[in-house]
Amino acid sequence: MAKLENLDPTTPMFAQFQAKTGPIVLANVFVVPKDKSESFLAHWTKQAELMKAQPGFVSLQMHQGTAGSQLFMNIANWESTEALATALGNPEFQAMSAQVPDDIVSYAHIFGKIAVEGLCEA
Repeated sequence: MAKLENLDPTTPMFAQFQAKTGPIVLANVFVVPKDKSESFLAHWTKQAELMKAQPGFVSLQMHQGTAGSQLFMNIANWESTEALATALGNPEFQAMSAQVPDDIVSYAHIFGKIAVEGLCEA
């Protein structure tokens, strides 16, 4: 299973599920050894297909760091923290997650949109 680390040590991701809110964005940055990039993406694709079928899923997009970076970043939009928590607790997803190699590190965090006048809407 991938090593799970907190992006913000003052607010661990799993503590964020206590805030019943939505819509939300899950940002998940993965550190992947270069020799495992292809197998990581193949496994992530299977997990993403499962998650797309879960209630409350909205959309997702995977990104890869440039210039030889070992980072991948998944941005997933969900209707609510409750929907994401339920999807993450799915036994099939849990079994898939257990198959991710131990040398992959995941930094996940939940975000809500904010409005910035003249630039973006919440």
